[in-house]
Amino acid sequence: MKLTHVLALVVLSTSLAACTKPTSTKPATQTPAAQTDDASTTGIDQGTVPSGNLTPQQQALAQLKTKNIIYFDYDSAGIPQEYLPVVAANAAYLVKYPTVRVRLEGNTDERGTREYNIGLGERRAQVVRNALLAQGVAAAQITTVSYGEERPAVEGHDEAAYAQNRRVEFVYPQ
Repeated sequence: MKLTHVLALVVLSTSLAACTKPTSTKPATQTPAAQTDDASTTGIDQGTVPSGNLTPQQQALAQLKTKNIIYFDYDSAGIPQEYLPVVAANAAYLVKYPTVRVRLEGNTDERGTREYNIGLGERRAQVVRNALLAQGVAAAQITTVSYGEERPAVEGHDEAAYAQNRRVEFVYPQ
């Protein structure tokens, strides 16, 4: 079983190395896909959060606030390559802090039946869960839930709204 995890980690690491993008400056307004293009998505120890009176764990969690959503293509449960660094950053945090729990919330846009969307949201959450498990996160740390179309991030009936509603959110209970 451990060999499977190691093999999955090697494959994922190779994939991440192959899809490295050059760092670029992004405008203040970003599309969902542009959220992960900056250099801070590659890990949890970038030093971008002021320390103040925060513990190292709180600092690491604060850094994940910008890396807590994966957006999906229409009618798809496959993690787009540009979001693999989001998975890796969250996995690194969860491996480093094994007592922390995360809830993966799967969501869809409003198109399709309620039943179909609940199933699609669950498939999306499970795909992200499996990617975290492949990177060494303990199964007991992860729960999943599907809200389907019931909790839209953005109201609207156009592609821009739909794109922001097709997502899995990483929720770290306080």
